[in-house]
Amino acid sequence: MSLNLFSPAKLGSINLSNRIVMAPLTRNRAGEAGVPQSINVTYYEQRATAGLIITEATPISEMAHGYPLLPGIYTDAQVAGWKKITDAVHAKGGKIVIQLWHVGRISHPSLLPNNALPVAPSAIKPAGQAFTYQGLVDYVEPRALDASELPEIVADYVHATKCALAAGFDGVEIHAANGYLLDQFLRDDSNKRTDNYGGSYENRARFLMEVTEAVVAVAGADKVGARLSPVNPFNDMKDSNPQALFNYVTEALSRFNLAYLHVVEGGIHGGGESEPFDFSAMRKLFKGGYIANLAYDKARGNTAIASGHADAIAYGVPFIANPDLVERYSVDAPLNEADSSSFYGGSEKGYTDYPFLGA
Repeated sequence: MSLNLFSPAKLGSINLSNRIVMAPLTRNRAGEAGVPQSINVTYYEQRATAGLIITEATPISEMAHGYPLLPGIYTDAQVAGWKKITDAVHAKGGKIVIQLWHVGRISHPSLLPNNALPVAPSAIKPAGQAFTYQGLVDYVEPRALDASELPEIVADYVHATKCALAAGFDGVEIHAANGYLLDQFLRDDSNKRTDNYGGSYENRARFLMEVTEAVVAVAGADKVGARLSPVNPFNDMKDSNPQALFNYVTEALSRFNLAYLHVVEGGIHGGGESEPFDFSAMRKLFKGGYIANLAYDKARGNTAIASGHADAIAYGVPFIANPDLVERYSVDAPLNEADSSSFYGGSEKGYTDYPFLGA
């Protein structure tokens, strides 16, 4: 019998009851000081029938923030807040990993301690506007990181990983996608460095590999995933040869024996058209689990799993509007429509009030 979305799976040491993964979804509803609150517990608990929940992207330090009302994973209070979420998900039989995030240049001084400049591999201002507490404002030119500062950021990833394990997560996902700090180092349009962290594929991937090695040393490779987005133009990103670059990055990550690779297979967030890319070639280069993400429905998800293209499928917007997405897919029930006006920020409306089947 061929595999499908409802077949159990194992990603590293994480056992999944099905292959329907809740994608990381920024919702901007954390409490004061980046502490998850009771409304966040309800939201994740409602979606615990997913084979795996990947949390919203979660800053690893004060300097990693780029949007209002984000939860963090670097203080004791944040750990205690997340522990209530992991306990609630586990009580329902679910599995949950946290996505570790540093936004790099996609921030604004008003969101950072002491109005600091955002940091980046190179001092290149991205096109677009930052979403701040004062509304939308133009991005600023970031400060190029000195190589001597990078070990401190690696240490922030290590501390965040320790916090995640203390909070009861089943694992962590390293966010190296969608135009944020690690992706900024990878792609040559945002990385113009001439030191050991710029130029060749090996050099541009060096920081990601140092982060991965450090996180694996704390959590164990079987509890670590990584997320890539080779051709997503979101956050003013591009590269001169994405196929060669990301084939190299995939092979390099594969050597760590990670639990999984999570790949955004195209462009998201209205970032514009993405260029052609052979994701199946990338998938073949990675020896761990492969989670495919982007505009999959039930039929495409089943096909991708049956064909061996993916081990699991990550769904984003469908999980926002359908806390019981797994159940709806299992009986081919119609899906609730998502209200995009309530995606970012707000209260229960559009967050925890979507109806379940039979409600």
